[in-house]
Amino acid sequence: MQQFHFPEGFLWGTATASYQIEGAAAEDGRGQSIWDRFSDIPGKTWRGQSGRVACDHYHRVDEDIDLMRSMGVDTYRFSIAWPRIQPDGSGPANPAGLDFYDRLVDKLVAAGIKPMPTLYHWDLPLTLENLGGWPVRDTAERFGEYAAIVASRLVDRVETWWTLNEPWCSAYLGYANGHHAPGRTEPGAALAAVHHLLLGHGLATQALRAAGAEQVSIVLNPSHCRGDEDAVQVVDGVANRIFFDPLLKGAYPEDVVANTRSHTDWGFVQDGDLETISQPIDLLGVNYYTPTWLRSKAGAPEIDVFPGSAGIEGWTPEELPVTDMGWPIDASGLFDLLVRIHKDYGVPVMVTENGAAYPTGPNEAGEVVDTERIEYLRSHIGAVHDAIGAGVDVRGYTAWSLMDNFEWAFGYDKRFGLVYVDYATQRRIPKASAKFYSDVIAANGLELD
Repeated sequence: MQQFHFPEGFLWGTATASYQIEGAAAEDGRGQSIWDRFSDIPGKTWRGQSGRVACDHYHRVDEDIDLMRSMGVDTYRFSIAWPRIQPDGSGPANPAGLDFYDRLVDKLVAAGIKPMPTLYHWDLPLTLENLGGWPVRDTAERFGEYAAIVASRLVDRVETWWTLNEPWCSAYLGYANGHHAPGRTEPGAALAAVHHLLLGHGLATQALRAAGAEQVSIVLNPSHCRGDEDAVQVVDGVANRIFFDPLLKGAYPEDVVANTRSHTDWGFVQDGDLETISQPIDLLGVNYYTPTWLRSKAGAPEIDVFPGSAGIEGWTPEELPVTDMGWPIDASGLFDLLVRIHKDYGVPVMVTENGAAYPTGPNEAGEVVDTERIEYLRSHIGAVHDAIGAGVDVRGYTAWSLMDNFEWAFGYDKRFGLVYVDYATQRRIPKASAKFYSDVIAANGLELD
């Protein structure tokens, strides 16, 4: 066995999202989100499940912070529910909503855990969707106003802010193939949503910096694409460079604009937008779970989640093990992705989500021995260490997720947590992976074969 240690000051954390854990969906003035409505549509989520109760974190904050404290995490990445702050997505703040996150931040600070809030993790106020949602410019402008409200309350105790989580999912899963809320299947609207999500990031960045935020960033979920060169070029454009390039280079890739002309004329991009989008960020959040394999195939229809991808199909190597999501396990993809971002964009990064779903539940002794998750984490943490050795400026690693939770369209069928949740009783049981991760944190490193 070899021991690998991480740089001094490397941050270890865990993460959650508001709609996936909070519950209390109709309490203390919270408005409806697109996920509340989407979950009510038959067939959209597993067994019609929703996040209305979820893990009841809204009422169990102290217990959940104790779990994090017992693991020894340095930081906690959580998201703020926009409908708790502005029930209709605009207008004055709901005091009870701000109070909840104010208490959460205070409790985290008291526990010695750095709070890292994400302003948007997919729960758009329903009123804004009824007015057009992310495909319309007004939503980006409202997002900037919302950011200012939250920052004015929390910026004195929060060092690092994330504006958006995975705009890829918000735009494409929400508006291109309809697998996520709001459930629309309009590729042109999805591309407009990409732009307005990025514009919203820029406006929120301005608001956060005006309020005195020390570090501002965004979380992306880049697809590490492998396969035929031509297929990779096309999908890398619409999956990755469509976000990276405007954020970090101030322009959309010309090939992406050309490849998607059948869906939109890109008239939603106005003068000054790219300057707003491309303001400097302090680091980049990177979420990674699995690579994407692609090949060119004559006559293949457009991949429903990638506008402009006709003639390309995805595939999965049969020899690789998969998680309960059916996602192939390949930690080398995380190494390659981090090195690519460093080479092409030169921005410091933090791995803001990484983890695996497995159905392992309590054994007869009441213990959850999730060996497969431990091996997944071990290999991917090792890949992060290798990337640092290759010169990548990686500032931290945040495991997904603190606890089992509402996994969006998959309902409660998929379990990503380091902590097992019995949804009938809300009992929390730290899994063996929680102990493994705690040991990694305590040693600031791990052992590898």
